[in-house]
Amino acid sequence: MMTKTLRRLQLEDLHSQAGARFGAFAGWNMPVSYPAGVMKEHLHTREHVGIFDISHMKLIRISGSDAADLLDHACPIEARALRSEQSKYTLLLSERAGIIDDLIVTRLGDERFMVVANAGNAATDEAHLRDLALGLDVNIEPLDRVFLAIQGPEASAVLAGIGIETEDMFFMQGREIRDDWFMSRSGYTGEDGFEIGLPEHEARQLLGRLMADERIMWIGLAARDSLRLEAGLCLHGNDITPDIDPASAALMWAIPKDLRASGKFLGSGALRKIIAEGPNEKRVGLKPDGRQPVRGGTLVFDEDGEVIGRVTSGGFGPSAGFPVATGFVASDRAAIGTMLYADVRGTKVPVAVHSLPFTLHRYRKG
Repeated sequence: MMTKTLRRLQLEDLHSQAGARFGAFAGWNMPVSYPAGVMKEHLHTREHVGIFDISHMKLIRISGSDAADLLDHACPIEARALRSEQSKYTLLLSERAGIIDDLIVTRLGDERFMVVANAGNAATDEAHLRDLALGLDVNIEPLDRVFLAIQGPEASAVLAGIGIETEDMFFMQGREIRDDWFMSRSGYTGEDGFEIGLPEHEARQLLGRLMADERIMWIGLAARDSLRLEAGLCLHGNDITPDIDPASAALMWAIPKDLRASGKFLGSGALRKIIAEGPNEKRVGLKPDGRQPVRGGTLVFDEDGEVIGRVTSGGFGPSAGFPVATGFVASDRAAIGTMLYADVRGTKVPVAVHSLPFTLHRYRKG
């Protein structure tokens, strides 16, 4: 059997020098953890600053007189209503209202937008957008950039220490701070944080200055996963897939109310039908009883032993102090506090439906 060659980060040598343990993720060879270990990496991000190499994600610049029309067709978004430098979490939907990908779209100018796509979906997203752009005045430009996430309560101070001022930026804003640089303030950890996309040679220079600050630490995929899970955020391929719609995934907050009723985005008719009938299942938080984590793929049962759901993401929450999970359960069993059961290697583990997030978000909102 042939093994597909993994794509490699431009900064892989720096991760190796930092002692990274690598693993495959979404077709990439990614740093999973560093010598400090997942627990310390996780807690350091919550207390100070963690830096993540997220260059497996893709920056796509979309421009042209029809750029907003393309985005409005592809996603349940009102692209022209975005203010300059405003970012919006949105969804790339199929005709059946399945989630092809979740995206962050930032308005850079009158006819210019930046799209951040997920690793395993970047090529699919680009091809999908190009198909929808046929006949439109649109330029779709995937960018070759190193992409770094700087996350944690001291992130702004660390950046200020190297001359990058962020005081006039707030949560869900993004801008081109210099030629070939894109910076946003969002964060998939629940913490205040920034994402910077820039050319490789400048990324190496930036990292040389950042890593001289004792408040900052390299963070791998494992801690990134536990951080986003505590924050109640979705991982594409686990918690959202093309077979899952926004109503079932508890992501209707990302769709403006007027678009739910009368939007003409791809999949709008299918989504309205799902909303009218009510989704069969819903994504919820799950808190196992005791210290035993439940992992993705674990089946969830009711008190009669009937399968009524599944865990999609699960592990231990170092900041929460208890196991945390998310998954899908039958809509009539999705109320907070409902007691269910998970089958962990033959053991019946009680799990309670829990509110999301498990730890409070600490974004800097205007």
